[in-house]
Amino acid sequence: MNQFDTSSVPFKDLCRTAKSLVKRFQDRANEASKDGNWLMDNLEDLKKANFLALTVPVEYGGYGLNLYEFIEIQEILAQGDGATALSIGWHLGIILETSENCIWNPQKYEWLCEQIVKNKVLINAASSEKATGSPARGGLPTTKATRVGKEWIIKGEKSFTSMATALDYALVTAQIDDTGKKGVYLVNLKQPGVSVEETWDSIAMRATKSDDLILDNVKLDQDALLVEEGASDIPKGWLLHIPAVYLGIAMAARNYAVSFAFDYHPNSLPGPIIEVAEVQLKIGEMELELYKARELLHSVSQKWVNHPKKRVDMSHELGAVKHIVTNSANDVVDIAMRIVGARSLSEQNPLQRYFRDVRAGLHNPPADEIVIQQFAKRVLKEHS
Repeated sequence: MNQFDTSSVPFKDLCRTAKSLVKRFQDRANEASKDGNWLMDNLEDLKKANFLALTVPVEYGGYGLNLYEFIEIQEILAQGDGATALSIGWHLGIILETSENCIWNPQKYEWLCEQIVKNKVLINAASSEKATGSPARGGLPTTKATRVGKEWIIKGEKSFTSMATALDYALVTAQIDDTGKKGVYLVNLKQPGVSVEETWDSIAMRATKSDDLILDNVKLDQDALLVEEGASDIPKGWLLHIPAVYLGIAMAARNYAVSFAFDYHPNSLPGPIIEVAEVQLKIGEMELELYKARELLHSVSQKWVNHPKKRVDMSHELGAVKHIVTNSANDVVDIAMRIVGARSLSEQNPLQRYFRDVRAGLHNPPADEIVIQQFAKRVLKEHS
């Protein structure tokens, strides 16, 4: 099935491969960030490395990475380019979640995994809409799937569809007829009625190319409905790939600032600014934030992997990780820019891109206020 012998590849070798991609991604990132183009060269590098199959189960020809291993790869890739890591993370996370929860028809899932391994197909979810905002807030999609005979006809528009112009398939969330229920449909984006409207103009994560997906009376086979979406007891652990990306961006910012401090020697000082006590203090502040964020992210992801029976009660922990890590990442980038000074605002300086990209983490789900409210409710319940 697989041209790669994934069973013989140690995880440390995958990490080594990811690190080899970092410099290439860094060299391309600034240009892509300015013109807003999806980094197709990065995607090709990931395909050549067989990275689209990282979370595909071993029995289907993939590497079968667990959540902890997945987020470690994400941290590494994000040090090269956050937009690339976040984009490929949606693809990898969807495959991981389905593997863990077995929520699809098994034959359909195996078929998709084979497509990823053999043909390097790329998939993402298309859930968000302008009318409903983030799907995490529970709004009913305006996109509708209507059964006509043995087919489904799906019509609607989806926003924030990362990699839209590069995707092969999308998992589209839609109303099922007029039932008020939601379903997830597998849509081949090469078929008639599917188009992409290039609306993405964000200054953060610009190269994710999160454009609008248009579905104009697209005909689907009856088995395109993968699952009816309802309230699940299992939280989405795979979404830890989001804070992992922002942690990686912060690590890249720290590395740049420290290198700058060693190299920058103004004539007003006897040596480079790394010798200045205030600069060393700021480096210590960055490292403390990174340590806190990294330890929390890794410990919670390890708990997810090692104690699957506890996953049902981990929603608040997952939310805390996202909140703490993304806010710490923002703080680290800010400190790095204070070390470098006004040069960090230059278009040619990577720190300005790190600053813009890391801000996006504050708006990825779950929102800070939801996490805080969740913790408040736990305390009130315990004391009532």
